[in-house]
Amino acid sequence: MKRLVATALCAIMAIGTLAGCGSDNAAGGAASSGAEAPKDDPSVKTINLWSFTDEIPGMVKKYKELNPDFDYEVVETIIATTDGAYQPALDAALQGGGADAPDMYAAEAAFVLKYSQGDASGFAATYKELGIDVDAKIKEADIAKYSVEIGTRPSDGEVVALGYQATGGAFIYRRSIAKDVWGTDDPATIKEKIGGGSNSWDTFWTAAEELKAKGYAIVSGDGDIWHAFENSSDQGWIVDDKLVIDPKREAFIDASKKLKDNGWHHDTKDWTDGWFADMKKDGGVFGFFGPAWLINYTIGANCGTEEEGNSSYGDWAVCESPIGFFWGGTWILANKDSKVKGAVGKIIEWITLDTSETGLQYMWANGTLNGEGGTKDTVASGTVMAKSNGELEFLGGQNMFDVFVPANQFANGKNLTQYDESINSAWRDQVRAYTGGEKDRDTAIADFKQAVADQFTSITVE
Repeated sequence: MKRLVATALCAIMAIGTLAGCGSDNAAGGAASSGAEAPKDDPSVKTINLWSFTDEIPGMVKKYKELNPDFDYEVVETIIATTDGAYQPALDAALQGGGADAPDMYAAEAAFVLKYSQGDASGFAATYKELGIDVDAKIKEADIAKYSVEIGTRPSDGEVVALGYQATGGAFIYRRSIAKDVWGTDDPATIKEKIGGGSNSWDTFWTAAEELKAKGYAIVSGDGDIWHAFENSSDQGWIVDDKLVIDPKREAFIDASKKLKDNGWHHDTKDWTDGWFADMKKDGGVFGFFGPAWLINYTIGANCGTEEEGNSSYGDWAVCESPIGFFWGGTWILANKDSKVKGAVGKIIEWITLDTSETGLQYMWANGTLNGEGGTKDTVASGTVMAKSNGELEFLGGQNMFDVFVPANQFANGKNLTQYDESINSAWRDQVRAYTGGEKDRDTAIADFKQAVADQFTSITVE
């Protein structure tokens, strides 16, 4: 059964109300180190699953197919994040409780902190409460550290959310352009040319000038470097209810200006037609920063076609980024008040921690979830990727796991807040206003602070 909702079901719950639920209804105390099997209500045979795409519902269908004795009906509520519809609807359903409340629900990177650590984290069951021996399983599966950090609730130190897809970032570059400029497309050499793993942008800027001399842009727009700056910061935007501009994030405003003033990019904005066009054969852009999903679902979908004579398919490779980062991902949580936590725990463990060849992550990594020949993707489990085949024709036969496994470990998950989606947007708007000559640097930063103060009255802005 499926309930597909296009608009928010209810009005947004007040932040204060959610915060109250978090403090009053949070699971009491830390669970024991072992995982005790929860006792489900035998009269309940329905699992309410909430998500913002059909991806996780598709996984659950596969689980039921592989486990025909799993006699639960799964009721899907899928609400797109378009126009901010998903979160208020989910908040209302969690707050309302009852038979229609979610038993398990999904949250993406842009807002997961609200549900795993922030105002709505009190609704979440710990994975131990689901009967999962989570500490041992995380170690066995070699789950990317940043994914665990994001899914750990500070109030009790317990894991309440994990992902299945790893989104550690690398530098995705054009082989033909590398050969034209440096005479080689070897990932190990290109890593050195751009300063991969150096924690510095100095070598990257040198490469940008060398590429410019041959008529190429090193990236399409400043958005291509933003996530590396964002995720390398030591602090998030909010510390002790105060706005903080970490020096590493503030450095983005100068890096953006450097790209523009030196003509090292095409000054596109990500997710626009110009950005997509730069992924084609004649785009003239050397590379993009991103996870495996950017290869599979974005560059791959916009790289041109043979019919057009403008396809860059097969002309790509990946190497280590100068700075470790991640971008995106989906985490799965369970409702602490669910009457079927044991059943939900079996599904969640299969999706997030099972390293066997019949587990979700192995099939996801090897492109066999829906039969042979599917899309291969990076997963949260390093154990799974170590025994999987990450070779892609799109990357000229390169095994992307050789780069993305360490990239996942390189990423940091401790500098996020539940307000990032809005604050990031405000910051990037002001950076573009500065680099575009509309404002000076000080005014852009002052206007950014004012935008945050106007939107979040509970945050102190100095």
